[in-house]
Amino acid sequence: MNTPEWLKNSIFYHIYPLGLLGAAENNSGDLTHKHRLLNLIPWLNHMLELGANALYLGPIFESGSHGYDTSDYFKIDRRLGTPTDMKEFSQEAHRRGIKIVLDGVFNHSGRSFWAFQDIQKNGPSSPYVDWYQGLSFSGRSRSGDPFTYQNWNGHDSLVKFNLSNPAVRDHLFQAIQYWVSEWEIDGLRLDAADCISVDFLKEIRKLANGINPDFWLMGEIVHGDYRNWVRNDLLHSVTNYECYKGLYSSINDENFFEIAYSLNRQFGNEGIYRDFTLYNFIDNHDVNRIASQLTQKINLQLIYALLFTIPGIPSIYYGSEWGIEGMKSQHSDRNLRPEIMLNSIQNYPQMHGLIQTIQKLTELKRTTSALSHGDYEQAFVNSKQFGFWRFTNQQKVLVMVNIDHQPFHIQGLPIWQHSKWYDPFKNENHVMIANQQISLTIPPHGHRIIVFE
Repeated sequence: MNTPEWLKNSIFYHIYPLGLLGAAENNSGDLTHKHRLLNLIPWLNHMLELGANALYLGPIFESGSHGYDTSDYFKIDRRLGTPTDMKEFSQEAHRRGIKIVLDGVFNHSGRSFWAFQDIQKNGPSSPYVDWYQGLSFSGRSRSGDPFTYQNWNGHDSLVKFNLSNPAVRDHLFQAIQYWVSEWEIDGLRLDAADCISVDFLKEIRKLANGINPDFWLMGEIVHGDYRNWVRNDLLHSVTNYECYKGLYSSINDENFFEIAYSLNRQFGNEGIYRDFTLYNFIDNHDVNRIASQLTQKINLQLIYALLFTIPGIPSIYYGSEWGIEGMKSQHSDRNLRPEIMLNSIQNYPQMHGLIQTIQKLTELKRTTSALSHGDYEQAFVNSKQFGFWRFTNQQKVLVMVNIDHQPFHIQGLPIWQHSKWYDPFKNENHVMIANQQISLTIPPHGHRIIVFE
């Protein structure tokens, strides 16, 4: 797949700005802009210290509430600031060498979107009736409109666009071109990409290729075969929800066979996605924080070690590097998207030196070719231990993890020929290599990484 070259060494930091910056839950329409976006500039320095070099910035455009109910694709949400604020922020990011990927919410708009409001006002005579899918004046919506319409996932507040309408496409494509010209964004994460027609995705890929051959398109895909979306004429990448689930549940269930199966299926010698560069994560703005998801928080370092060594692009969700918790409630995701003051959280007691571990892993990921774009092969698996190789012609990396309460000793594991080796975590005294075999000890709830060159 012709993934832009900059993705191979990218480590993402994911920010949900309306939450992190403490914006009001609902947009009151107050004409006063809050200029909160500028408060993200210190987070750019934190990203670099952590080792991240790309930012996935969640929804920033005018909306009614959570950002995914867009009101205007050409305006920054007044709770966050102005286009000038965004320009200053993007310049600061790019000056630091940080790529910016924005949320592209194109499957649906909010009810406060101007075209929908025109339909509410003018009914069947509105010129925008065909902007939405399944719109019919033969009944009433649950929200009291004298018409019905299709929505996303049963949410009346998210009105599904008719993306086959050229006028809708032109409007959205003009918005993308505006974002690129104003802020020089480097890519888009397409929200609800599994609900978007292939024809629209083809058109957006043509647009992206015309903007910049290095412009990256990544889609939110929760279920399904990623080959339906990752193609040279569609998307470069998608969210790897299969491995997201496999990582935490393998650890919680003490069953590494689950993630081993997924990784073999995806990236092994006959893996169906071995040519893909998928977007990996262990939490995000829609799922429980990993510190709440794991039944034993002592395994936090271990799961990050896996995140940064399996094939694909790793992403850190803001605040989780401190091990903060957050669980979805029945009717709200607010607990997943808290306000965080950087100066205050930097004094937050870290969970088992988590930030230092992440910093070592990000450096290793960026500087080790076998981890950035090498092949994958399973080395060892049982219920509580798991190991795999990442390798190129010049370099091999062995990754081993152990979720048992006791150290695990493995002896006589075959290795490839090498000239030298090292342990980036400086535990060489627990490794023995002889006769092209390696014996080593993995600490309880720990990991070992050995680099061969």
